[in-house]
Amino acid sequence: MAAVPDRDAERDAILAALAPVADGIAATFGPVCEVVLHDYRRPEESVVAVAGSVTGRAVGGAMSEIGMRVLARGDEAADELNYLTRTGRGALVKSSTMVLRDSTGAVFGALCVNVDVTAVGQVHSLLGALAGLGAGPAEPPTTTFGNDIDSVVEAIVDAHQVRQHRGWAQLDREERLRLFRDLDARGVFAVRRAIEQVAGRLGISRATAYSYLSRSRTTTDPTPAGGTA
Repeated sequence: MAAVPDRDAERDAILAALAPVADGIAATFGPVCEVVLHDYRRPEESVVAVAGSVTGRAVGGAMSEIGMRVLARGDEAADELNYLTRTGRGALVKSSTMVLRDSTGAVFGALCVNVDVTAVGQVHSLLGALAGLGAGPAEPPTTTFGNDIDSVVEAIVDAHQVRQHRGWAQLDREERLRLFRDLDARGVFAVRRAIEQVAGRLGISRATAYSYLSRSRTTTDPTPAGGTA
């Protein structure tokens, strides 16, 4: 019987082969480009290689909320190409996240390309104003890029609270379940100690957080299609 291949060794080899590719991509596009190689086997320190500097990532840093979303989708995750976001410092970034799979098709990492297009966006807005074209495209969402996974988790939870304009005490049961369901879908709870962080950020006990997470995974969201959360 054929020997079962060592999946970790295979994945390590793929990551090692892609590290110089990251350097080559960054060198081709110059200082506006950053390439980040992620190993999702360790979400809290998923960054294994960085070329360029756009988001301030460093080797040993954590994945962003984009990576958490990919992680939450597991082997069903697909590439996300040419999407716009903003860094916490206001830079407009065009990004592509390409998932990495081993020979079984299992997702275990990602190669991310980030291009700072702030200057391009400013020129576009100026030319649009001069031509009388009115309002520009919708403002892209702000994404937390951090080397500390705790700051990423906290930013996601805080963003939910800002959108709801209400604290935990003002939410009814279905809204609380929807909050945990959404955080779960974003991959937040795939991160070690995230349940404690979420509980602390919401001002609830860890037991309460575990209870809502469990119930959110076993109940269906009653919000109809097209409804708002």
